[in-house]
Amino acid sequence: MRELLLKVFGIDGTDSIGRALAESLPDNSIVSLEGTLGVGKTRLVQCVARYLDVENDIVTSPTFVLLHEYEGSRLIYHFDLYRLSNENEFKQLDPDDYFERNGITFIEWGDKFPQILPNEKLQIQIEITGEESRLFHFNAIGNKYNKAIEMLSSLPSKDNHVVKLQ
Repeated sequence: MRELLLKVFGIDGTDSIGRALAESLPDNSIVSLEGTLGVGKTRLVQCVARYLDVENDIVTSPTFVLLHEYEGSRLIYHFDLYRLSNENEFKQLDPDDYFERNGITFIEWGDKFPQILPNEKLQIQIEITGEESRLFHFNAIGNKYNKAIEMLSSLPSKDNHVVKLQ
């Protein structure tokens, strides 16, 4: 497991992370997005989607529909587990089918039912640290996410909206 801690300032910082993920995540990636309401989980998916040529205005939180699929230069599957009461409700969405497809699967509130997620995944925990700042904690579980961690690690040298803490 590889870990990385980044302090991010404003939408430009989140956009930089989105660009790095769009360029570095391999097909069949599973990304668990964790953090409180309003922390920026959906905003991060919007940023990734933009760099994968998905129309900006169609990427929204799937809180009430549970799953959105977006087509761009790569497919994005976007789950939201917030309203689910138990793991059986999640299983009814047949997540394993999506986990095996080409593309990138984002799961908001992925920490709610971690036992259903694949062993290999990229966990992103986001914390609010100020009105315009966030702390992003990346846990790459599995070697397939090494390139993403490496690219994210290089952001601070290129971008003053992102500061590497660890």
